[in-house]
Amino acid sequence: MGSDRGPGAVVAGLVLSAAQLPDAKFLLHGDSAIVAPLLARHPELGSRVTLRHAPRVVTMQDKPSQVMRHGEGTSMWSCIDAVKNGEAAVAVSCGNTGALMAVSMIRLRKLPGVNRPAIACLWPSRNPGGFNVMLDVGADIKAEAADLLQYAAMGASYARNGLKLDRPRVGLLNVGTEEHKGRAELKDANDQLALAAEAGGYEYIGFVEGGDLPSDRVDVIVTDGFTGNIALKTAEGTAKLISDFMREAFNAGILSKFAALLALNSLKRLQRRMDPRRVNGGIFLGLNGTVIKSHGSADETGVAAAIALAYQLSSAGFLARLAARVASTVRAGQDAVVDSGADRAEAKSSE
Repeated sequence: MGSDRGPGAVVAGLVLSAAQLPDAKFLLHGDSAIVAPLLARHPELGSRVTLRHAPRVVTMQDKPSQVMRHGEGTSMWSCIDAVKNGEAAVAVSCGNTGALMAVSMIRLRKLPGVNRPAIACLWPSRNPGGFNVMLDVGADIKAEAADLLQYAAMGASYARNGLKLDRPRVGLLNVGTEEHKGRAELKDANDQLALAAEAGGYEYIGFVEGGDLPSDRVDVIVTDGFTGNIALKTAEGTAKLISDFMREAFNAGILSKFAALLALNSLKRLQRRMDPRRVNGGIFLGLNGTVIKSHGSADETGVAAAIALAYQLSSAGFLARLAARVASTVRAGQDAVVDSGADRAEAKSSE
């Protein structure tokens, strides 16, 4: 119900998903007076979709704190509770991001050992699979060294299960690749990520810069939510700017339009490669349940892409694998901190 395009886009996405995923079933949460007639237009959904009536809606203007206190009865709350109660494997929502994270936090709770959940997104890149993983992109603006270590473990687990990478390469976003650069928590995190790489099942390549985000040098980029969200919004704005510039250039005159016609096939290939609908869905990591946040403006193609990601992660047993990997990485990071402290104390006593 929280989609910018209304529930019609969500139902249309379900139609695509039902065709692509023949063994999947769906719980659809919303006002039955509005949603039931939309479902009735698609008899092929039949027994595949169960409608769960929820009379209220979380709007984009609602504050997360208000939804936490008064959100019961909304479609978002009902959706998260379906995961909490084991009725659904994954929750997918097009609604208010802040409210969705708040409801997910209070209803699902955090995984043991996780200080702060993170939102991971897929970033177009030169890697063979076409994408890198970046987290956090907005769940929390703060991140200490221990949080960044957990993000590395969660991001690597997502890359293994979502991108099919056996041993993802993890980088820590910084203002330079030199080890002496960056804030104190980044330097601490740099040491911890390196020492916990074996337990985390990833290859740590050290610091990376902004220019590495779309490169083939790294598979998982770790950063705090403040930096990650700014980077994400900057990239989205830049992509739109380039698209607008190209459209203006090709419409500048008769010759420009003729050139666009000649380049039509190349432009279509570029559009398909850059189409954000293909990778619609940021995943909330670090919770006792899998939650995927679709873009609010997603059309049926984007909604189907988010559902496909949900299906893939569920089929891979992602949550159980994530919990186990986080636990082992956290232990390795804690051991690294203890060993580092002991080394410093020994060095100081020998002076």
